[in-house]
Amino acid sequence: MASNQQTGPRYGAVVKDTKTDRFGVVMGTIGGRIQLRPISGGLSWEAEPDGIEVLSSRQELTVRLAALNAESRRGV
Repeated sequence: MASNQQTGPRYGAVVKDTKTDRFGVVMGTIGGRIQLRPISGGLSWEAEPDGIEVLSSRQELTVRLAALNAESRRGV
């Protein structure tokens, strides 16, 4: 029987790359690796699925707010 369950974080989810201690937005997967980009934009990177921590809604909100505050301080 086939399973319809997704095997990783959903597209657009904010996750933590525990190997690099960075937060990113899931952009997709290639070859079993997860493609991430910084919340405020920038160069993307790839991460192993076992090094990804999916954030709760509250954690995601905190990370997104921190990114907006950082942009504000830089004058972006």
